[in-house]
Amino acid sequence: MGAFDKTVIDGKAFVLVPEDEFEDMIDTIEANRIMARINAGEETWPAELVYELFETDSRIRTFRKYRGLTVSDLAASAGISQPYLSEIEGGKKTGSVDVLKRIATALNVDLDDLVMERDAHQ
Repeated sequence: MGAFDKTVIDGKAFVLVPEDEFEDMIDTIEANRIMARINAGEETWPAELVYELFETDSRIRTFRKYRGLTVSDLAASAGISQPYLSEIEGGKKTGSVDVLKRIATALNVDLDDLVMERDAHQ
């Protein structure tokens, strides 16, 4: 960081910072906030998983595989039958909000992480 200019406007002291250095300071502050959340135990996901979540036709299946669970394992954890979970993963059934909440809990993700937004023009 370089030297900063100081000025007084209406009796208040201000420091003039070059824009690129100001942006670097803001980036550092944000990075520190993110690292604090990670250090506190917030889960992070690898980029490959995030990209797959944008492309997948079943976020439940993607998260299930990422967690290393079989369909039977996840169904048991969510308290539903394996065939029912298979139908949800395959898009044949949508699942009630209650069931989707149980699946999200079993996968240790937020319900919002399972919901895929659909293009309104489709």
